[in-house]
Amino acid sequence: MKMLRNVALILLLIAGGLVFYTQAMLRMGSGIPPQMASTDQQADAIFVDKSDRRLQLLRDGKVIRDYTISLGDQPLGHKTQEGDERTPVGTYEIDWRNENSIAHLSLHISYPNPADKAQAAQRSVSAGGNIMIHGILNGWGFVGPLQRLADWTNGCIAVTNTEMREIWSLVPNGTPITIQD
Repeated sequence: MKMLRNVALILLLIAGGLVFYTQAMLRMGSGIPPQMASTDQQADAIFVDKSDRRLQLLRDGKVIRDYTISLGDQPLGHKTQEGDERTPVGTYEIDWRNENSIAHLSLHISYPNPADKAQAAQRSVSAGGNIMIHGILNGWGFVGPLQRLADWTNGCIAVTNTEMREIWSLVPNGTPITIQD
């Protein structure tokens, strides 16, 4: 009985330590973002295929980078309200960036648009917001590609930290993003 109690106590301490570590790291920020690539190297569009878990950076209609992504717990279908853990479907744009994100760097997708807000208002719910392309939660970057084994975001699009640094440098604000199921 004493052995079982000790194992339970150790597991509780480990769980508490992980929670404390995660909360501390979320507040640390992402560090110094990379410099933007030259304009002739930057993407002029982004395409996301949710069913294939792919994000592609395009320039003049040609794929210049291709990434495997993770999505929210309910990945398919259009985002209709806050908390549904879906990534929106449609055409938006990258409208701002956050170098102090809780996940390694983030680019904001301009969801909700007026149509998204109107459908949510019609149902008396919040459309939600803060849909981003981002890296792994700060402090957990060591999981790298393992983050792709499950959809874990709240409706965002996640890549590895290395990939996020590349995307950050190649995608200027104002870049259109098309997301399809």
